[in-house]
Amino acid sequence: MKATGIVRRIDELGRVVIPKEIRSTLRLKSGDPLEIFTDRDELMLKKYSPIASLEKFSEGTAKSLSDLSGLVAVICDTDEVLHAAGKNKKELNGKSLSSDMERILKDRKSYVANLSEGGDIVPICDGQEGLTAQVIVPIVCNGDCLGAVALVSSEQGARIEQASCKLAQLSADILAGQFE
Repeated sequence: MKATGIVRRIDELGRVVIPKEIRSTLRLKSGDPLEIFTDRDELMLKKYSPIASLEKFSEGTAKSLSDLSGLVAVICDTDEVLHAAGKNKKELNGKSLSSDMERILKDRKSYVANLSEGGDIVPICDGQEGLTAQVIVPIVCNGDCLGAVALVSSEQGARIEQASCKLAQLSADILAGQFE
């Protein structure tokens, strides 16, 4: 852990204000769930990610999706890529989502784009370039967006076929079903 030098007092209701600078750095927004951990005399707050709790399941899902579709498969929560499988997966794993990707998750609607057909490609992560086709399907449970399943390609002239869209939708539905 890194010391910030910031000290805050607990109010009479047991609340502590997290400074704006820290909320911005950690991308915490009003209403975000936080998980609380304790160890002896230490207290740690961590942004809660339900999808991250399905570590092995989501990792296996990404690998199976990539194997079945022949595309790069991505499973993310609302902040970062949790698992990527396929070619160039190392460029994605653990990276923060782009603001365009966050917008798609906020809208809770699937997004398909093929550059060969004039589609507007959205980077999954900040600074990502070279994608030529993609499908992004938000993982929605009880009205809350928990993350997304995406299939992407960097191949010249690539096109996301209907079967790949259905695979991504099925995977998102299965992941969402784990929280019902």
